[in-house]
Amino acid sequence: AKVRLTNGFEIIAYIGGEGHNLQEHSIVLVRGGRVKDLPGVRYHIVRGALDTAGVNGRG
Repeated sequence: AKVRLTNGFEIIAYIGGEGHNLQEHSIVLVRGGRVKDLPGVRYHIVRGALDTAGVNGRG
């Protein structure tokens, strides 16, 4: 997912798990940590924080 940070940077972040509920103006929490098999993806979106729901059927 393309994410615009509060400092104006635009990054590409990975949404883990199966399926997600994010829409264009959702507010998300981003953490570091790259995805080895996806070039340029250096961040993860935290599931269960702010506008991102947790993964369905887990916990």
